[in-house]
Amino acid sequence: MPKNRNTFSSLTAWRRRIASRAVHGGWGWIKEAGAVTAEHPGKLRFRRIGSGTRLAFPQGTVFGEPWIELGDHCIIAEQVTLTAGMMPGLDLGADPILTLGNGVVLGRGSHVIADTTVTIGSDTYCGPYVYITSTNHSYDDPHQPVGKQWPRMEPVEIGPGCWLGTGAVVLPGARLGRNVVVAAGAVVRGEVPDHAVVAGAPARIVRTWDEENGWQPPLRTPAPVPIPEGVTPQQLLAIAELTPEEA
Repeated sequence: MPKNRNTFSSLTAWRRRIASRAVHGGWGWIKEAGAVTAEHPGKLRFRRIGSGTRLAFPQGTVFGEPWIELGDHCIIAEQVTLTAGMMPGLDLGADPILTLGNGVVLGRGSHVIADTTVTIGSDTYCGPYVYITSTNHSYDDPHQPVGKQWPRMEPVEIGPGCWLGTGAVVLPGARLGRNVVVAAGAVVRGEVPDHAVVAGAPARIVRTWDEENGWQPPLRTPAPVPIPEGVTPQQLLAIAELTPEEA
């Protein structure tokens, strides 16, 4: 009897391994097939989708694509929402509403809601679950439900080279300069100058940089070691694959 039980357990484990490989292999194929690129846009017809740009599968809510421009080499992670206009099927005019520059990264579960113009500059990186919106509810009339009152809309502009941490929120009317850092969970409104770090809700400036004084207050961590000149991406990948003993 123990022998039969062991045989049955081994057969069950073998079947589970086979099923697991099949499921993971199938899901990998589905994700690859469902990804959106310039060459394989599927049903999405963006105003522009640049070379090397990829929207991972499954995508979040996407509508108003004829008014959305995506630059080259953008990375749009899974379940990212990109919308232009308040609802699908509207004619938004001749100009783009939502524009992503080259090399923009939107982390998993992020939302970019552009009822009026939203511009994200090149090489801006967003962590997971970042929320960027040009629209907010109004509550002027105390006798009407907030959700039934006409919302307020203001353009949003995020400069190039910014970094938005996990869960950051950018509200209507916000204008971020170049190379701005937004801390995780910060809620940003208004103008933020170039080379500033903001944190909190509402966000406030906690660090700035200029040519004369450098970072103020001074950074508490040493600068990272730069990659030596002449090192190729292939060499970096080879280094990453080394074991601790080989390194």
